[in-house]
Amino acid sequence: MTLAVCADVGSTYTKVAVVDLDAAALVAAASAPTTVGTDVLHGLDAAVAAATAGRRARDAPWYVCSSAGGGLRLAVVGYEQLVTAQAGRRVGLSAGANVVHVAAGRLGAAELTGLRAARPDVVLLVGGTDGGDADTLTHNATRLARARWRRPVVLAGNVDVRDELHALLAGAGVPVTVAENVLPRIGVLAPAGARAAIREVFLRHVIGGKRLSRGSRFARLVRAATPDAVLTGVEVLADATGGDLAVVDVGGATTDVYSVLTPDERDSGPGREVAGTLWRARTVEGDLGMRWSAPGVVRAAAEERLLDPGEQETLAAAAAARAAEPGLLAATDAERAADRRIAALAATVALRRHARGGATGERGGRDLRDVRLLVGSGGVLRHAPADDAERVLAAALTDHAGGWPLPRAARPVVDVDYVLAAGGLLAGDHPQVAAALLRRHLAVD
Repeated sequence: MTLAVCADVGSTYTKVAVVDLDAAALVAAASAPTTVGTDVLHGLDAAVAAATAGRRARDAPWYVCSSAGGGLRLAVVGYEQLVTAQAGRRVGLSAGANVVHVAAGRLGAAELTGLRAARPDVVLLVGGTDGGDADTLTHNATRLARARWRRPVVLAGNVDVRDELHALLAGAGVPVTVAENVLPRIGVLAPAGARAAIREVFLRHVIGGKRLSRGSRFARLVRAATPDAVLTGVEVLADATGGDLAVVDVGGATTDVYSVLTPDERDSGPGREVAGTLWRARTVEGDLGMRWSAPGVVRAAAEERLLDPGEQETLAAAAAARAAEPGLLAATDAERAADRRIAALAATVALRRHARGGATGERGGRDLRDVRLLVGSGGVLRHAPADDAERVLAAALTDHAGGWPLPRAARPVVDVDYVLAAGGLLAGDHPQVAAALLRRHLAVD
């Protein structure tokens, strides 16, 4: 038996999965509180020790992803709000980032102040199609250079001035990494280069810079931001099954939605989006969560007219209690019912937004009609009885009033064993194992 240890160091809990690479199967799992207050390695080592107890895993390789310390905070600076800035935002989300700021146009003193106030770990600097406008990108790069910007910058704009602006930024002491243009032509979105560059910068600069651990061992272990690893797992599963799929991950602070769609004729012609279509995408709803953001779920549900008559006051009180005590564990039937309701509303609103696109400034949504598999993730679903978890997902799949076309024949399944992140982590070194693992544990076969 050849083992691999896959770990996700989250903001609250560190989850470990031990995978048998020969059988492409999960053989053990464990979790421990993430020890951000001391050293994240304490919680990681404790979770690995619990998962590998009694197993010969001393020489097993470790594959680690992390969202501890707030994960990867990304700012996007682009040329035009609805074109390159929007394209950059989509690419940043696909790279596993928390996009904390989007600026469009020429950076002035006020815009630079706003950028600093957002405290990004990385700036994605984009602008202009290849052969198109270069003035705005040049101005913004010059402004960052003169401002003695010291946070890492990924330069992924007009190729015509890329080398010149790379030399300008580097000469001013700005840590800069070059990538291919995220929008080489109008309507053509090319995320791969920038996504890889953001991942490289995250590993090289951000993990160590967050001071999550005293030594360098943790930085050496981490291979990706957690959302980046999960999206890779979603991509592997979609490729293995050959169909559209979506994932809704209901967390304590955010609800993330991932979807992988099959490119078709919508990718060309007069109806296509000028910012391009990202067929493998992620959206993050920072106001929807089970604990810290629970009040936002109630507010959003009220705005979407999802609440039953007389429900809002009671549910708002339950949400406030969860935000005040994020460690609260439901112990009574009433508390468990409140958790289920908040989770169902968070999933429903998040999927509405992902499909419609309107809440995040997108010009167009995502067509989920051909989604055949809806995977639910997050502790509230993994730890719930199967029937309760299925009811949460069913609420979203029967949401006929959301203004978006529902999946026509989607089967709900819960990532009970938390293998999406493990599959994404293993995909680089063991692609066939990753695909088989995901198919086996998400009951696709």
